[in-house]
Amino acid sequence: MEIGIIGLPNSGKTTIFNALTRSQTATAAFSSGQLEVHTAVVDVPDERVERLTEMFKPKRTIYAQVTYNDIAGLGKGAGKTGISGPLLNAIAANDALMLVVRAFEDESVAHPDNTIDAGRDLSMMEAELILNDMTTIDRRLERLKGMKLRGTPEERKRMAEEEILLQRLMAVLEEERPLREVELTDEERRMLGGFGLLSLKPLLRVINAGDDDGDEKFGDLVDGRTLVLRGKLEAELAQMSPEEANEFLTDFGISEPGLNRAIRFSYEMLGLESFFTVGEDEVRAWTIAKGTPAPVAAGVIHSDLQKGFIRAETIAYDDLMALGSMAEARKHGKLRLEGKEYIVQDGDILNIRSGI
Repeated sequence: MEIGIIGLPNSGKTTIFNALTRSQTATAAFSSGQLEVHTAVVDVPDERVERLTEMFKPKRTIYAQVTYNDIAGLGKGAGKTGISGPLLNAIAANDALMLVVRAFEDESVAHPDNTIDAGRDLSMMEAELILNDMTTIDRRLERLKGMKLRGTPEERKRMAEEEILLQRLMAVLEEERPLREVELTDEERRMLGGFGLLSLKPLLRVINAGDDDGDEKFGDLVDGRTLVLRGKLEAELAQMSPEEANEFLTDFGISEPGLNRAIRFSYEMLGLESFFTVGEDEVRAWTIAKGTPAPVAAGVIHSDLQKGFIRAETIAYDDLMALGSMAEARKHGKLRLEGKEYIVQDGDILNIRSGI
């Protein structure tokens, strides 16, 4: 899973990036004006992996991972003319976007609009993504007008279907609604795959607050898709030892590190969950979409396991923890054999039986 961090210049994006990835990327009080992308891969915190490791004592433990990309600041008005090629590509390459807006006061760091207003910036930046998509679709529709006059009958049919889809999406954008609100088939999503439509991507909004700011300061802005992080404090926390971090969390009334909260929000946004494989050699977390059938989950481990899938020996994490061992789970009949139609659940522990 890759998440692109975007926002206005001087919104503290890189501070949030450092907090989430325990990086020490330099921040500046001005924008360099150049396209810069900082990347870091972090383990997904999961207490279940830790407890399974304690139970099986494997040679190695592998957590699920998420990649964060800190992308150059988006200037106000970028959407009207269309975001530039390299910057658009850098943003569009992500599975989801994290939009950071500034709520902290700092006289040494200028805000592009000279005043601090998180609500205004959230609305404005989401509007920029919508405007960019309108520009992209409008250009594509203009191209299709000429392209439809040539090509094979099959190609003309495909372009006509694309034109109908794009016109439907344009109508949504003209209502100032993001494309992520539109229900699309898998085929329609494939059709749109190369267009870089930014409002189609899941979006997590992050308010980068001051040291003394709590969620209550931002009222209705804090909803199921918005997270308040005290970026500077979180970045300091990320560089501490576990003992220091726990004391720090208590002193500042932070319930848990921002990394944990952001990843949990991200999983919810993308409709993701984890299943596990366990044994003496390895305990490992795997990431899948909710609603994934067992053979497809097996293919995440290795393509041969999906091709030769026969059965999945399955136990729920909570059942295993309650019984204390696989031997006890077998004794109490909690290990099940599931077939190709089984939908893997969050926390399932799988042992794939394959004919290959």
